Amino acid sequence: MNPEAYLLAALAVFLTGISKSGFAGGLGILGVPLVALTMPPQSAATLLLPVLILIDVVSVWRFRTSWKARTIVVLLPGAGIGIGIGMAGFSSLDPNFLKVGIGLLALWFVVHQVFGTMTVAGTQGRQGRLKIFVASLVSGFAGFVAHAGGPPIKGTFLRLGLDKSAFVGTNAMFFFILNLAKAGGYASLGLFSVSSLLSSAALVPFTLMGIWAGFALHDRVPQGLFVRMAFGLLALAGLNLLAFGGAGLLMGAT
Repeated sequence: MNPEAYLLAALAVFLTGISKSGFAGGLGILGVPLVALTMPPQSAATLLLPVLILIDVVSVWRFRTSWKARTIVVLLPGAGIGIGIGMAGFSSLDPNFLKVGIGLLALWFVVHQVFGTMTVAGTQGRQGRLKIFVASLVSGFAGFVAHAGGPPIKGTFLRLGLDKSAFVGTNAMFFFILNLAKAGGYASLGLFSVSSLLSSAALVPFTLMGIWAGFALHDRVPQGLFVRMAFGLLALAGLNLLAFGGAGLLMGAT
C-alpha cells in the first residue's frame, strides 16, 4: 500500500474496532468504501477481512457470557445461502448497486423506528421467521461482497430487544462465524496473497487501539443512550452506503 492507502485503511480499521467491539457495528461499514478510494472494492474487502476476524475474536472473548445462541442458530441458514450467492457473483457484481440497496434498507429500519412502532432494546419484540431469514440472507450476501452485512442484522437485533451486552456479544459471535466462512470463500477464489496478508497485519496496531476504545465506551454508555446511538450509527451507515454507492454509479455512467 502507498502512504495514502495505508492511512485510509488505518482510519477505517480504527473506526471499525470502536464500532464493532463497543456498539455492534455502524461505523465499521465505512471500511470498504474508504479503502476503496485507493484500490478496487474487491481488493479492499480482501484486505479488511483478516482485520474483521481479529475484532470478532477479541469481542467474542470479551462478551463470551452474553451472546444468544438461539438467535444465531436461527440466522445462520439464510446467511450461509447469502454467502454462497455472494461467492457466485463476487467478481462480476457491481458493489455500488449493493451499497445503495443496503443503504436504503438501513434507513428504512431507522425511519420505521422514528415514525412506526418498532420495538427497541429493553422490551420484547417478535419477528416472523421469513423476515429474519431474508435479513440474514441479505447480510450474508452483502457481507461477502462488501463487508456490508451489518445493517440488516443490526436492525434485527434492535427489534429483538436485546440488552446492550447481549446485542454486541451476539453480533460478534454471528459475524465471527460468518467471517470465518467468508475467509474460506475468499481463499477458494484465490483472493488472498502473501502481500495482502502482510498489508492486513500492518493494520493490527490501529485495530487493537480501536477495540480498546470500543470496550471502554461500551462500559460507560447507559442502555437508553446505547439504543439511540445504535440507531444513529445505523442511519450513518445507510447514508454512507447511499453516498458512496450513488457516487460510484454516477461515475460508472460517465
